[in-house]
Amino acid sequence: MSADRGGQQRRRPLLPYLLIAPTVLALVLVLGYPLVDMVVLSFQDMTREQLFSGESPPWAGLDQFTRILGDGFFWRVVGRTVLFTAVTTVFTVALGLFTAQLMHRVSPWVRAVIAGVLVTVWAMPAMVAASIFRWLFDTDYGVTNWVLSKLPGVDLTHHNWFIDPWQGFTVIVAVVVWGSLPFAAITLRAALAQVPPELEESAILDGARPFQVFRHVTLPVIRPVLLMVTTLNAIWNFGVFNQIWLMRGGQPEREYYLLGVYSFIESFAVNRYSTGAAIALVTVVLLLAGSVVYLRQMLRTGELE
Repeated sequence: MSADRGGQQRRRPLLPYLLIAPTVLALVLVLGYPLVDMVVLSFQDMTREQLFSGESPPWAGLDQFTRILGDGFFWRVVGRTVLFTAVTTVFTVALGLFTAQLMHRVSPWVRAVIAGVLVTVWAMPAMVAASIFRWLFDTDYGVTNWVLSKLPGVDLTHHNWFIDPWQGFTVIVAVVVWGSLPFAAITLRAALAQVPPELEESAILDGARPFQVFRHVTLPVIRPVLLMVTTLNAIWNFGVFNQIWLMRGGQPEREYYLLGVYSFIESFAVNRYSTGAAIALVTVVLLLAGSVVYLRQMLRTGELE
């Protein structure tokens, strides 16, 4: 009897690994080879001659990394990417939490309408969203310019939002937040549904104000989900490419380069394939560092125990 029980205990830990094995295998097959090829390419010096002839590119060692890490423009792009990621993530999580709280307190039919709108926005392709925002902020026919020009003392007729990178990135941030908000709001709404109502009622009866109830009762319950939403949004926003590429008509200016755009331009527009691979590899390393921070936080909160 005890031997059977011991055998079951030894087999039971294998079950999670067997269940996740197909997913891991698919990821290795789909992402493994491109990632390895990118790493190898970043230590070579590939030109169009090797690309079209099929010859093996010469090895360059750390030359590509020395070049980009010693380039001041590269570090400006890194700083711009970090700032962009922080701003978009903060706005997405804050608006998502506000929307989740709103959905948590309204009647069921209003909640269903809001959820339907969010799902519709979530299902909208990035190209469609970018086209809508380009129309809203168009220099000649933009609705935003027309509406703001109705305010006293404001004249934005034929105003180009993308001449100034700060204004242009404001529009791009709006596009990114627009597309990320549904995931944050719906996920946080599900987390709020797990907060025991009796805990909030007890805190209110004890004289706690709404902010105190949220801080001391609601927040500890939803903290793991809030951390997950924040981290995933930061990872997604760090690698933003489509929104910038589409909003700038496929020709983004250097002032609008983020790491993803910079790597693509170096690889396929300037034809410095190995330099683009080195930039992409640095981006992957930075994302892995963010993932490590996320895992440490999850372990600290006991989510992976």
